[in-house]
Amino acid sequence: MSNNLETMTPELRAFVEEWKAKPGNLIMVLHRVQQTYGYIPREIAIETSEILGVPLAKVYGVITFYNFFRLQKAGKYNIQVCLGTACYLRGGDDIIKEFERQLGVGVNATTSDGLFSIEAVRCIGCCGLAPAVVINGEVHGKVVTGDVTRILNIYRERG
Repeated sequence: MSNNLETMTPELRAFVEEWKAKPGNLIMVLHRVQQTYGYIPREIAIETSEILGVPLAKVYGVITFYNFFRLQKAGKYNIQVCLGTACYLRGGDDIIKEFERQLGVGVNATTSDGLFSIEAVRCIGCCGLAPAVVINGEVHGKVVTGDVTRILNIYRERG
């Protein structure tokens, strides 16, 4: 592999080897990969497939089936829009669509400049502030679609 490609860390390789013979290992391993890298790099997915003896198509089938897994690195500012019941009923879905529209990317994607990524999350425990958005741990409550531009500008100014 060339120098610009990700390679599995020794700790991750040991974890994959430890889980190799256990049932249900693929999801556990993919969770650890994402915990290690923040997403699942293609090179690591291939390496995982080889170590576990699982077809690459099956690895990608699991990655794309579960919304939790990311195929791109998160942006500098990871926008988490709550779609738990309270937030959803108060317009969370409209909020996420407005972020997608303004940023030109969908859920679990990152803008080309690497500044923003969008993620749909389930209840973040801020039901009284519904609909809520969390960006790098900073909560924005009672968000309406008209707030999206202002919120994005806060983070654009921070660079």
